[in-house]
Amino acid sequence: MRDAVRNTLQITTPTDRDIVIRREFDAPRRLVFQALTKCELLKRWLGVRNGWSLAVCEMDLKVGGKYRWVWHGSKGEVMGMGGVFREITAPERIVATERFDDAWYEGEALDTTVLTEAGGRTTLTLTVTYASREVRDMVLKTPMADGLGESYDMLEKALATMA
Repeated sequence: MRDAVRNTLQITTPTDRDIVIRREFDAPRRLVFQALTKCELLKRWLGVRNGWSLAVCEMDLKVGGKYRWVWHGSKGEVMGMGGVFREITAPERIVATERFDDAWYEGEALDTTVLTEAGGRTTLTLTVTYASREVRDMVLKTPMADGLGESYDMLEKALATMA
């Protein structure tokens, strides 16, 4: 098992195909759920770093509904992705597929987000299941942990303004 920590971000690989990401936030679960499911809030924190902005955010938040996110970089770069919601239990669980427009890994991934609250603090646990161990290992070699860590740092700041 491989473990890494960035600030309070914890990344583990409990199975051959899964990456599990955990981060605690100083906010109630309902606010974290809102920040994950409302485009006006996602645009404040998701992937917005080093000149990147979430330019397109479309979400039909229902089982079978689709989402689409497109980021623009400061040098004209474009990165898009989307998927389908498979399960939504507000404010505790979201399951959705994930596929990038320019597929940099084989197949689609399945993202399962679970929010648990204790004492007004929320732990977000994101399990990403990939098509194979090889794909998972390839993703682990990317700067995914740094990017996600920075996004979650931005989410923490956004949540502080929502309370």
